[in-house]
Amino acid sequence: MTILSMPHGGDTTQPPADSTTVVLGVDTHKDIHVAAAVSALGALLGTREFPATTTGYRELLSWARSLGDLRQAGVEGTGSYGAGLSRYLAGEGIVVIEVNRPDRAARRRSGKTDAVDAEAAARAVLGGRATGCPKSKDGPVEELRVLKVVKDSAVRNRTQAINQLKAILVSAPARLRESLAGLTNPALFKACAQLDPDEGAVHHALRLLAHRIKQLTAETTALTRQITTIIQGHQPQLLELTGVGPDSAAILLVAAGDNHDRLRDEASFAALCGVSPVERSSGKSQRRRLNRGGNRQANAALYRIVLSRLRWEERSRAYLQRRTAEGKTKREVIRCLKRYVAREIHRCIAGAPLPVPGSLPA
Repeated sequence: MTILSMPHGGDTTQPPADSTTVVLGVDTHKDIHVAAAVSALGALLGTREFPATTTGYRELLSWARSLGDLRQAGVEGTGSYGAGLSRYLAGEGIVVIEVNRPDRAARRRSGKTDAVDAEAAARAVLGGRATGCPKSKDGPVEELRVLKVVKDSAVRNRTQAINQLKAILVSAPARLRESLAGLTNPALFKACAQLDPDEGAVHHALRLLAHRIKQLTAETTALTRQITTIIQGHQPQLLELTGVGPDSAAILLVAAGDNHDRLRDEASFAALCGVSPVERSSGKSQRRRLNRGGNRQANAALYRIVLSRLRWEERSRAYLQRRTAEGKTKREVIRCLKRYVAREIHRCIAGAPLPVPGSLPA
């Protein structure tokens, strides 16, 4: 079969031979996307590079449709570099399927190039190995994700600034160190913010750090209010659950996505959060192991919720006592409670309205 070579964009296109159905695979990058088209019979129809712009998306779709009837597209990185392309294809009526990177064994066999990865994405869709629906990223949950990213960085930087301030105080001049000894954190930061920078480098550094801490504290407080407001407008019943605060609620909503209907049931959500046991049976041995996959931030959020309930909720404490009497360890009981909390959280998320397409810009 002859492959037609085109110099521009690395195009290696050939007309479809046996079927008019085409499956598209795309390996996404910051500046370019590499696309591969595969026929329904598994024949590679062509590969080509396109710029990661709206014009490039349009050209990519036109190229793929010129090869046959395009209905499905497997896209890598739908949550990052492929987000814009995924939204564009979905808006054009193409079913977009999220494709994970090929495993290491497959890469050892086939090598690693962008064209190979794009072809592997198309074949994953064609073979049924890839079935996940990407997050739509066009509703209030996407706003939560962006605000949570900024808040987390502000919290980390604030903690770093506090540690630096206290480390400087350890070796500060005795007179300054003794004048600030015994103060609570708010009083310490206030006192350091009022130091005279002309008295030396230590005074100047402490003053700068104190003002930085004040600014980051204000940012964190404002972002927490915004996150809470969005959750109350989108999913108010989630905050009514015991142990669920704005941060945990935001993390769990982000894990599910705006288009939460992509999750088949509560078991899918539990697997997404890494709280579903995984079969590890072989021969006469029938057992399960801990699921170490899934969204680890969501898993940690469920863990914090369980710890809060074990402290404040009588129902959870009674469950712990009952299962402990049956021979379970506290760690095993916590794993069970995380699974129950995931079921409860999913009921709330599944009851939220789906976003209106196009509510956020592409």
